[in-house]
Amino acid sequence: MHSAYLRFSPLIICIVLALVSVVALFWTDWTLIPAILFVFLSLVGFRDMAQTNHAVLRNYPVLGHVRYFFELIRPEIRQYLIEGDEEEVPFSREARAIVYQRAKNVEDKRPFGTKKRVYDSGYQWLTHSIRPRKIKDNDFRLTIGGPDCTQPYSASIYNISAMSFGALSANAILALNKGAKRGNFYHDSGEGGISRYHREGGGDIVFELGSGYFGCRNHDGSFNADKFAAVAAEDQVKMVELKLSQGAKPGQGGMLPAAKITPEIAEARDVPMGKDCISPASHSAFSTPIEMMEFIQHMRELAKGKPVGFKLCIGHRREFMCILRAMLETGITPDFIVVDGKEGGTGAAPLEFANHMGMPLVEGLTFAHNALRGVGLRDRVKIGASGKLIHSFDIAKALALGADWANSARGFMFAIGCIQAQACHTNHCPTGVTTQDPDRYRALVVPDKAERVYNFHKNTMKALGDMTGAAGLTHPSDFLPHHLLMREKDRDMVTGEDVYPYMPEGFLLREDDDRFGYLKRWRRSSSKSFEPFDGGV
Repeated sequence: MHSAYLRFSPLIICIVLALVSVVALFWTDWTLIPAILFVFLSLVGFRDMAQTNHAVLRNYPVLGHVRYFFELIRPEIRQYLIEGDEEEVPFSREARAIVYQRAKNVEDKRPFGTKKRVYDSGYQWLTHSIRPRKIKDNDFRLTIGGPDCTQPYSASIYNISAMSFGALSANAILALNKGAKRGNFYHDSGEGGISRYHREGGGDIVFELGSGYFGCRNHDGSFNADKFAAVAAEDQVKMVELKLSQGAKPGQGGMLPAAKITPEIAEARDVPMGKDCISPASHSAFSTPIEMMEFIQHMRELAKGKPVGFKLCIGHRREFMCILRAMLETGITPDFIVVDGKEGGTGAAPLEFANHMGMPLVEGLTFAHNALRGVGLRDRVKIGASGKLIHSFDIAKALALGADWANSARGFMFAIGCIQAQACHTNHCPTGVTTQDPDRYRALVVPDKAERVYNFHKNTMKALGDMTGAAGLTHPSDFLPHHLLMREKDRDMVTGEDVYPYMPEGFLLREDDDRFGYLKRWRRSSSKSFEPFDGGV
């Protein structure tokens, strides 16, 4: 309540001053101008609270216009805010601008050419054809489901990455899911379980199962097969994703304090009220690579043949090799693997973990892709990629380097109004995206934001289709490493094929190619344990 008084205090002050000025007119004309001004500001404040397009204005009537004023004059002060060393520019400024434009169906073209320094080291681009193609259908899809899957899923190549209810507000979850339903793409539940707001939205869901087994757990936190089967049987649930680690904080679990657990969160997570909600750092349902494969097979049986896979941020590369050995020995393969880059964000990661733990997406993706090729399983297992994939170029690059599809959390958060206030952990999110305060998330108007989620996906797929056609290709999956070029030094140009080549099929089984250190890690791996037997990683 104290927070609400602060947020609405400018409007309250305007109303009080308007009344005082109007009453004072009975004695003097000197208050005419103040009366007009404060009555006008009061009316503006009431309009702010009633409109549905801007969550900031609904939560901060009158005061919120200061933000939009600075956005209005941004071109004039651009040289002070944006120009300069690229490393000093917040990553999200350009990304947010593109997302907002696409979400609002606003023209995203800019005059005066590229804003990037094309001669700087690290600049990247896609090659194009002098005979471009016109792509009419931008509903790019793929079928996920290996030979053991009896209910394969036709997925969009761009979807909403994992964000839990509890981390996101009820209205944010509902807007995302409704947008996904309209655009026919999926919404990953996050490890917090499937809430009533996911179900109300009606969109396709990927049920993420973390180490806390939320939504299908026993009272001691262990996995409950019967509860899992009931959730997996729901029509909205199209795939199941076993979460091993998260890019933003790999190797860590989490805790939701009892004070922050609402009845709706307790319902979604299947946890009691009044007790801290613990998410362990590792799983209790398995402890070895072979046990992990057997657990995946068990989940697929319980899910009646729906696609089952796992998500991880690549850490010790040998451990991923251990999982591959278990696949070969058991004959059990997941239907998909989602590689999460350390670029991913969360409001619950220690700074050191966010900055220095886990493998970035490009390196993790190319390693997983080539390792699967090395054991001859790449054609059985689809690969998803997640980690700051916002632009159509980001998606094309991920596909070129080995992914079959891409997921985004940040892009879709921008679409529903996130302004990166970095107040996620305070419960004071100014746009109602990451708060459980009903007074704040009421500002996020679901129909409006669901439409923006749909628009962002549609327009991003249109842009990806335009890039695909410009390259002379017919589908984004046709992008390969040689379509990607990059400036390695000030004057040197290299192709993605030079830096991130596709390794030969079966090279690990033949043990005939030790580029990039794959083979030495393969020789140290074991299907019996994740533990190193020689101290190596």
